Amino acid sequence: MKLALIAALIAAIIPNSVQAAASTTPKLTKWQQHQHDLYAVSAPGDEYFGKQKMSYLGINNVFRNATITAGEHTVNPNLIHTIQPAEESLHAWGQKYPRDPQLARSYFLAEQLYQKVWVQEYQDKAWQYMHIIIKRFPTSYFGKQVKKNLAIGFTEHYYAESAPCAIPDVTPTPAAKEKSKATPTLAPTDTPAPEVTSTPKPGQPKVNIITPPCIPALPPSALPSASQ
Repeated sequence: MKLALIAALIAAIIPNSVQAAASTTPKLTKWQQHQHDLYAVSAPGDEYFGKQKMSYLGINNVFRNATITAGEHTVNPNLIHTIQPAEESLHAWGQKYPRDPQLARSYFLAEQLYQKVWVQEYQDKAWQYMHIIIKRFPTSYFGKQVKKNLAIGFTEHYYAESAPCAIPDVTPTPAAKEKSKATPTLAPTDTPAPEVTSTPKPGQPKVNIITPPCIPALPPSALPSASQ
């Protein structure tokens, strides 16, 4: 009888103590809850990404340095080669932690660099990264900055493929022979075509295609012979 009474008292006391402990636990503020949510989707600070195992700080440094090296714009293949590991690491990071708030800064740094690389592939990537930032991080500083930049306007710049120069007809006429003896004339040269800026479709950027100088044809003496 006494054992049953003791067991009943214990059963009544334990739930009350648990409830009292729960009631004394302080609730999180909105800011604390926000920080908790960010921590849940963020990558650890000591995690590395991609084949080169780059940290997010290393990724950012590559993009910052390359942006300075690029100057106003560039098509330097060596610079493009140096940024590829950071680009691959950033992609791996974004795949694993798509909502990591630190990604907004890294995407912005990459987008700023890609705008300076006047190759169509990287111009397209700059446009894509701008919209990734707006979609995933619209209220961040970088999201607001990208919206502002897009409102001003965005134009892709890249070079068309070089074409061989036209070979002029150099067969002289009798009259031209007599004239050439007195007044030598210069061979005609090809002038580059003007830049072409297309009118964008809704939701697409402007495109400015730059025509590079033509590639001069090699003289017959410079061509390899059959014996060579």
